[in-house]
Amino acid sequence: MFTNIMVPVDLAHLEALEPALDVVANMAKQYDTRITYVSVTANTPSSIARTPQEYEQKLEAFAQERHKVHGQPVSIKVYSSTDPVANIDSLLEKAIAEVNADLVMMATHLPRHLDIVMPSHGGKLATHTDVSVFLIRMGQ
Repeated sequence: MFTNIMVPVDLAHLEALEPALDVVANMAKQYDTRITYVSVTANTPSSIARTPQEYEQKLEAFAQERHKVHGQPVSIKVYSSTDPVANIDSLLEKAIAEVNADLVMMATHLPRHLDIVMPSHGGKLATHTDVSVFLIRMGQ
């Protein structure tokens, strides 16, 4: 049914994503599918990496560690941006086409009042793309 699951990740928040990553691993095993981890980073130094190239190396290492956990094929896609917060939605939409994803699985927070002003990234992807989007609630 699915051939490539795209999973947006933020290397700065991996511990919080762990429960969602377990769900992704189980789904990938069930459908015997590839997982593509996608991330958006700043063009400037951050607490995770000094350069976008270093960030990409760290995402690749993360993907290979996840591969050891679930055994499914993995790949990565990194986008660098002058303003990741402002550009993340459009870059995630772009990534769906570029990595040929047919399912997006991503962690999300419980709905909040602020969502009226700033909708969730997952909600935006679900309304602006033609692929299935599976949002995994992460609690409060």
